[in-house]
Amino acid sequence: MRGTHFFKHLSCISSWRISSQPRRLIHGVFPSPLSQRRLSSVFRNFSTSSSLPTTHSLTSPYFSVRISCPKDSADMLSDALLCFGASSTSMDEQGSDEGNDKICIDSIFSDRQDVDVCISHAADSIGLKELPSYEVRVGEQYDWIKKTQESFCPVEVTEGLWIVPEWRTPPDAHATNIILNPGFAFGTGEHPTTKLCLLLLHGLIKGGEHFLDYGTGSGILAIAALKFGAASSVGIDVDPQAITAATQNAALNKISPNKMQLTLVPPDGRTHEVVEGQSPNSMGVTTESESFDIVIANILLNPLLDLADDIVSHAKPGAVVAVSGIISEQVPYIMERYSPLLESISVTEIDDWACVCGTKRRGLTVN
Repeated sequence: MRGTHFFKHLSCISSWRISSQPRRLIHGVFPSPLSQRRLSSVFRNFSTSSSLPTTHSLTSPYFSVRISCPKDSADMLSDALLCFGASSTSMDEQGSDEGNDKICIDSIFSDRQDVDVCISHAADSIGLKELPSYEVRVGEQYDWIKKTQESFCPVEVTEGLWIVPEWRTPPDAHATNIILNPGFAFGTGEHPTTKLCLLLLHGLIKGGEHFLDYGTGSGILAIAALKFGAASSVGIDVDPQAITAATQNAALNKISPNKMQLTLVPPDGRTHEVVEGQSPNSMGVTTESESFDIVIANILLNPLLDLADDIVSHAKPGAVVAVSGIISEQVPYIMERYSPLLESISVTEIDDWACVCGTKRRGLTVN
């Protein structure tokens, strides 16, 4: 990650993700403190938002890599590949026999990536005992934008709620349509954790709430909150590309800056500080606690644990706090960390991904 970036919306997303599979690395259950420290070190050295520099051409040579791996490891390896440099991944479900325990992952790497190193790091990070076999083919040109646009279709989150890419026509003009161009930030509405958070917001917002999107990425949750009836949304992130993407997406949805405010925070995730050169948020997200009726952090397991006090500090007493970006097996880690901070905790799941939600304890003092 760039510096010590934490937020999940931008983690492990290279360019715009073509796969609809889960998208990040720190989701395996850590077998030991040693391996957890090793992965934390890895995160400090890999970019959160893109394997391609912003100066790299969007039409460029590429490596097409076909990887054969155990079926039960395919989702996690797909995530890990994105974390360590793949620009997209997709599963070859049709080419897999029922009696075969292997499945193929097709992935794209830019010509600036060391494919061998990326695959080795990815396999090691999820605990594969053997390096999976793979074939590499060199392609002359790869139109990243075209491939992304072909793969990104309107997503119906629930009845009457659609996530629609900017270049597509909304299937239902009368529905609540969130128009999105994710750019280099995560948040297309396809991933289970994004859906879990959207469904939670849809049920929570009655009108007039103040909402904090902790790790805003594409701005999808902050935009959705306003469309559902919230009085205001604030989105924070550690990556300038996320703030740029969220700002553009707010404009696509005709949301004014005074309704949806975006703030770049330091790479260590301390939201009570403002990055040098940035104006403090006028709602006080970087200086005041207990300002929000709803706080959602859809990021990564490790930062959810490390930044728990900071996340909860922004919620009013009795306000709803939800954290996501975790697989079901990791819920006990979250429950242990957040139980002293939240009460009436509940867990919702989609496809083995989870969202943990509770209300901030009254009388709680957090730094």
